[in-house]
Amino acid sequence: MPRKTLFTLSERETLTAFPQEHHDLVRHYLFNDADLALINQRRGKHNRVGFAIQLCYLRYPGKPIPPDEEPPAHLLSFVSEQLGVSVTHWKRYAIRKTTRREHLTELMNWLGLASFTLSHFRLSVQYLLKTSIQTESGMVLARTLLDYLRTQKIVIPGMDVLERISAEAITLGTKRVYRALTSELSEGQKEQLDRLLLMRNQQSQTFINWLRQPHGFPNAKHVLKHIERIEYIQALSLPDGLEKMVHQNRLRKIAREGGQMTPQHLRDFEPLRRHATLAAVVLDTRATLIDELIDMHDRIMASKENVARRKHAEQFQSSGKQINEQLKVLSQAGRLIQKARESKSDPFYAIETSIGWQVFLDSIKSAEQLSQPEFDHLTPIIDAYPQLRRYTPAFLDALELKAAPVSQSLLDAVNVLRKLNLTKARKLPEDVPTDFIRKRWVSLVFTEEGINKKYYELCVLSELKNALRSGDIWVRHSRQFMDFEDYLLPLDKYRALFSQQELGLDIETDGELFIEQKKNQLVTVLKRVELHAAENNLPGTIVTASGMRITPLTNSVPDEAEKLIRKVSALIPKVKITELLL
Repeated sequence: MPRKTLFTLSERETLTAFPQEHHDLVRHYLFNDADLALINQRRGKHNRVGFAIQLCYLRYPGKPIPPDEEPPAHLLSFVSEQLGVSVTHWKRYAIRKTTRREHLTELMNWLGLASFTLSHFRLSVQYLLKTSIQTESGMVLARTLLDYLRTQKIVIPGMDVLERISAEAITLGTKRVYRALTSELSEGQKEQLDRLLLMRNQQSQTFINWLRQPHGFPNAKHVLKHIERIEYIQALSLPDGLEKMVHQNRLRKIAREGGQMTPQHLRDFEPLRRHATLAAVVLDTRATLIDELIDMHDRIMASKENVARRKHAEQFQSSGKQINEQLKVLSQAGRLIQKARESKSDPFYAIETSIGWQVFLDSIKSAEQLSQPEFDHLTPIIDAYPQLRRYTPAFLDALELKAAPVSQSLLDAVNVLRKLNLTKARKLPEDVPTDFIRKRWVSLVFTEEGINKKYYELCVLSELKNALRSGDIWVRHSRQFMDFEDYLLPLDKYRALFSQQELGLDIETDGELFIEQKKNQLVTVLKRVELHAAENNLPGTIVTASGMRITPLTNSVPDEAEKLIRKVSALIPKVKITELLL
């Protein structure tokens, strides 16, 4: 059976490919005076060309030229142009194997390069181990290895050797990841993880498949089922911070692989891999369940607000005719009062004779009934309170919330509701938090009798939804609503890496020195621009005493293409901008 390969044929070619752009050729293969002096010591043009080509190969990509390989034409042309000889001289050099070996030995000594040995193989595996703990990508590992070998001035071995090094590093890294995920697990916790592969209550579904079951349509019933799954995972009592013991890329990959396997396949794993895979699946599933739970609540709240908004609009439309009739009566009464004041006559007699006193009183009564305390669509949302109460107590208990200072009042309100749900109290405490209440909720929450508990609870749920979206409140163990600090390196780890100069950044980490370097770089570039401007060598620009003139860009698109673009655009159906943004 053939050994599984890490790299495809195209990836193999990419890893040791020669640069194509001219500026990259200059960076890697432009000879300095010392290079030219060494090259010119060779007798014969063919030896100089061959020696220079071998020098280029050793510099980048960092390997000897294979016996039967023809150098890339653009590289051969670039080298020959510097030496002032014809590219045809390479053919004569290529057949002299003894000379090539002698030149290779001399160049390796001159460049300080070492041949790749077995000890370098072991060192390379150990060097890649840190990267393999983070990712299993063969290309990432290979590029890291190539950079390491070039830095250490070690000749790049063949692609098969690079592949074996990467594969061995992946194997060792995977075992370390497995040990990291299982080292803190007790025997009881391992037994609980194994229990996930058993049938649930004699049903035709294992615990692990039940946990990963889709949530379905967002309603109270499905929310409660989701909360049940979250509570089951919490009951496993996995070690705190277990998800941070390994790199998130590896954790997600192991969880994804475990989720694609059947319980039978997972049972066949050896214990270390099985427990690590199950732990990764549980950790990943917990984050997914929490995110889906919040998303379902978000959708339910949005649905209830839409229903309230629609009901408010329907009520307004249904009372429109009656409102119009009462406005006519009151408007007529107002005109009569105005005329009576101008003529100094009795306004009450005018209303009595023109409208009728009883009609006027009935109109006032109807207007009072039609007028609403607050003309807001939030008023009818109270009708959704019983449905929301079916799951919101369990919803608030299932989430471990943390808040930024700007939303601390809202988090305090959530804790108040949790206590009320626990004690089954019906009345809010007098010192209930209210700083988070927005203007549109004020008239509904605060009444003459005090704070309306139902509207207060609805306000908390609505504002919690908004705070989770904005990131002012985050949820522990969530993936989408996690604390922003969790995206960053822990401060103690950052300081340790900074002090050891192992941040892996290609920039100066000293702020003042960085600014000074950039200033010097800017001065150098400005001097170069000034020199080119004085000689009128700025591309597309002419500098005169009157100013600077920039040559207009030429249209790269022909007129025929413009006509075709307009024709195709006319065929595309028009959409609303709101639909486009969804």
